[in-house]
Amino acid sequence: MKKTRVIFLPAPVDIVKFSGNLKTDPEILFPIEWDSGKNDFDAEEISLEIILSGMLRIISAFGRNYPSIISSFSESYTQDNLDSPTENPTANLKSGSIVSESDMANIPLEWIDYYRRFVLTAKPEIYHEFTAASIIKTRNGEFDMALEINAVLEGLFPGSPGVLLNKALILEDKAAALEKNGRSAEKENAEALTAYEIALSLKPVLPDTLFNAGLFFMRRGTSVLSNPDAPSRRSNFAQARACFAQYIKTGETSEIPKDKKKLVKKILTELSSLEDPGFEEAYDCIRSGNDEEGLFKIREFIEGHPKVWNGWFLLGWALRKLGRYGDALESFKKALELADAGNCDIRNEMAICLMELGDLKGAQKELNQALREEPENIKIISNLGVLAMKTGKKGEAEAFFRTVLELDPEDPLAKHYLEGN
Repeated sequence: MKKTRVIFLPAPVDIVKFSGNLKTDPEILFPIEWDSGKNDFDAEEISLEIILSGMLRIISAFGRNYPSIISSFSESYTQDNLDSPTENPTANLKSGSIVSESDMANIPLEWIDYYRRFVLTAKPEIYHEFTAASIIKTRNGEFDMALEINAVLEGLFPGSPGVLLNKALILEDKAAALEKNGRSAEKENAEALTAYEIALSLKPVLPDTLFNAGLFFMRRGTSVLSNPDAPSRRSNFAQARACFAQYIKTGETSEIPKDKKKLVKKILTELSSLEDPGFEEAYDCIRSGNDEEGLFKIREFIEGHPKVWNGWFLLGWALRKLGRYGDALESFKKALELADAGNCDIRNEMAICLMELGDLKGAQKELNQALREEPENIKIISNLGVLAMKTGKKGEAEAFFRTVLELDPEDPLAKHYLEGN
């Protein structure tokens, strides 16, 4: 890829042909994208393309730093705040100055505001074009590129609820992909949380923001069943409940999809049970190794909430830890029956129980189904390797463990098996 730098120059004499009727300010220098391989910059080569490229580089840097920029303001997040002049280490830029990538976010805000207006004049459809491009990149798994594109939109439309929501969704998808590979997604989840918090602080809040933020907090609350280091359930469930309750309320003044409204009402019912202190006490007991007491508490919870799949999952987890694989398997089957969609964690637990009970074909069936649902889930691939070992298929086991190491080079089980064989 060709390396480029950004050089600051006075506005071209014939700038009108680039900016239409947009008034120019002689004090504002133009950032021009410059091929680093050239020793001299030829002013005759200035085109709208390299002007826009330079401006978008600056705007993107501003967008990437947007959360930290707005957090420095004590007032609400408003356009007036963002456009106010501020002291800046690059305020004395001169013609011919070349700014490094790290300093691009420090360009005076009044300059950035001018670049923003220039770009929107030259490219009035950029919001729709870039939003569509970021969605396509996300679907293709090119999350970093999608975030770069969205950073441009953050710089062009600071405080835009739609842009913030799109950023949160990209980060959620990236986090999910990392977690499927057994990798940490703490950074991505934290950044998604920040994007949601800013979007929720705006008035009025988009219904889609409330819906997706509610799902985000819900997932964070329930993820502890498979991730002991996940954040507090209670606080996340409370936030999810607040988002969903407000989402339902928006339906009183504006139309929201019936299927989403039905789902939210169902989730609110489930949340009321998951916030039950008995569920949290049972989980804490089982997590800390006090399985017998946890077993007693989770059974009490299930008596009051027999249709909540999470309770049956927790019961199965406790029974498996106690070596009661047959009973655990029945609990996991019940959890799978009650869960809305295919759940790889449940199928993985079922497969472990089936292996312990000697039903290797049954375990293979569950793991194959789980793999179809999540092809890069490291836990599933690793257990397929364990199953292959149990059936004497050494070459197949090695292939599974090599796949695991491709996804996570530090996976201890795969390293132990491959290094010991």
